Amino acid sequence: MDDIAQKMGISKKTIYAYFKTKSKLVEASVQLIFNEITTAISDLQEEELNPVIEIFQMKELANKMLKNEKTSPHFQLQKYYPRIYDKFRNKQFDVTQQFVINNLQRGITTGHYRSDIPISFISRLHFVGMLSIKDQNLFPEEEYTNLKLMEYFLEYHLRAIVNEKGLKTLNKILKNKEQNNA
Repeated sequence: MDDIAQKMGISKKTIYAYFKTKSKLVEASVQLIFNEITTAISDLQEEELNPVIEIFQMKELANKMLKNEKTSPHFQLQKYYPRIYDKFRNKQFDVTQQFVINNLQRGITTGHYRSDIPISFISRLHFVGMLSIKDQNLFPEEEYTNLKLMEYFLEYHLRAIVNEKGLKTLNKILKNKEQNNA
């Protein structure tokens, strides 16, 4: 609280006038970020991009909004504020599920994804995978950067669900990334 007050140029007493506890401040902060991310996801979906491209755009959005955090805010919340973590994890699950389900359905309709994929299972697997790659016990940052983890995961995820048309789009995206990084 001292650091926050100092950066804002106000007293801790002023902060506590608006937020009775540190937990209330954390919850309000998480809610603000959650709302910003939810709005950005809605805006992205409204573009109705090629579903394969949309998944990569979502990755870019997440990296931009979370500023490619080295330590996952999820695990910090889970450790220090488990009640808030549980509340927002459920909200995050709902938003992520809806995004991924819409993406999968559109991918099947546009002919980029296999028509036989179990949508509910794949969307849940996607959510669990996205959370798990942030676990530094499983993926130590000395071995894996956040950006690389996300790229590996998305390629793995997409290769499991694309058909021939989707694979062409995926390979084109990967080739462009490779050329840009060279």
